[in-house]
Amino acid sequence: MYTLGYAFKPWTNAQSIAEGPAILDYVKETAREYDVERHIRFKHKVKRAAWDSQAALWTVEADHENQIHRFTCSFLLMCAGYYDIEQGYLPHWEGVDRFNGRVVHPQNWPEDLDYAGKRVVVIGSGATAVTLAPEMAKRAAHVVMLQRSPTYVVSRPAQDPIANRLKRFLPRHVAYGMTRWKNVLMQSWFYNLARRKPARVKSHLIHLVQNELGPDYDVATHFTPRYDPWDQRLCLVPDSDLFNAIKLGRASVVTDQIETFTEHGLKLKSGADLSADIIVAATGLNLVILGGTELAVDGAPVDLATRLTYKGMMFEGVPNLASVFGYTNASWTLKADLTCAYVCRLISYMDARGLKQVRPRNADPNIPRLPWLDFSSGYITRAMARFPKQGAEAPWRVHQNYFRDLRLLRHGRIDDGVLDFSSPRAAADAKAAA
Repeated sequence: MYTLGYAFKPWTNAQSIAEGPAILDYVKETAREYDVERHIRFKHKVKRAAWDSQAALWTVEADHENQIHRFTCSFLLMCAGYYDIEQGYLPHWEGVDRFNGRVVHPQNWPEDLDYAGKRVVVIGSGATAVTLAPEMAKRAAHVVMLQRSPTYVVSRPAQDPIANRLKRFLPRHVAYGMTRWKNVLMQSWFYNLARRKPARVKSHLIHLVQNELGPDYDVATHFTPRYDPWDQRLCLVPDSDLFNAIKLGRASVVTDQIETFTEHGLKLKSGADLSADIIVAATGLNLVILGGTELAVDGAPVDLATRLTYKGMMFEGVPNLASVFGYTNASWTLKADLTCAYVCRLISYMDARGLKQVRPRNADPNIPRLPWLDFSSGYITRAMARFPKQGAEAPWRVHQNYFRDLRLLRHGRIDDGVLDFSSPRAAADAKAAA
């Protein structure tokens, strides 16, 4: 939370790997403190946004209780995240209708789900699965985490002892800032080490798991991925909770594939059967760009899958629009902070010069168009064809590097020869006057 939290709002909770309610309280407290809530139109779902170059305005259409409301703005900042909030990813499984128990997806968690004393199978090996399994194991009869292939799992203390010590002796903003930079540097150092020396880091991570579970546990089967560290995200578990649940016999890991659902659970391709009362499909996300908002510029639909992304936030040929998209190898909020600060700089630059429009212009039609994210996770690879593209060089390159972005976005020139500024409304007014 010291890097995921807001740069301007210290995280004061003792838990650095925090639970959902604590994070929600922090977000709400920040909104109240900075008087944000009165500016929010709650329960409005954005459907479309259309740009009019003559008026230099976006018209945004939002659905509120089955009525369309329209809003206009001169600059549009999209903060819609990157996953479909309506439905998570659910693979097709044979025989799922035969299962007599309950199948749930974490993204649509039913409030009436009672798993106390029940046999639970959690399908998946990502962050959601490794979080759910030990938590559900506290009340369930037993939890099986069924994975098709392993993920790197790392245990860290839920509390940051250095952060808590600094908070006792320093003003909270100073302590928070020091802890934030400490963690940014550690994240960056570890990521770069993993990319330079993947075999060494892989061996170290697997050795840590073996130490957690003991010499007799089959770490090679259940906790040794086929890919290098940071080809996909690492999963973080607080205070070894997953490993402790396994050692206590309250949870177990099965590495296999599903052949079919049965009346009483799952039949696996190895021939084994898993009995279950509840099956949790922690199978990932569906990704969408800009929250699924339809875009049009001067009446023409915009397909962002055909556009390059400028500095990871704006889109080739699309005026007065930026989108917040975080890092895959560090806290999302780090890039969000830089993006918002850059947009403020950009708007201030335009205001000071009386400029109404800005759009990134690509002068090289032969620039290679690469996938927006270089990441092998299934939820990423399933969606990249629908996402914008990146180029091989700046400013069209999407950097997964906080320090490079810090230099580029906070200190780089606004008028860099790629952004095309104009004031069509002023020109139209002059023509009308003439």
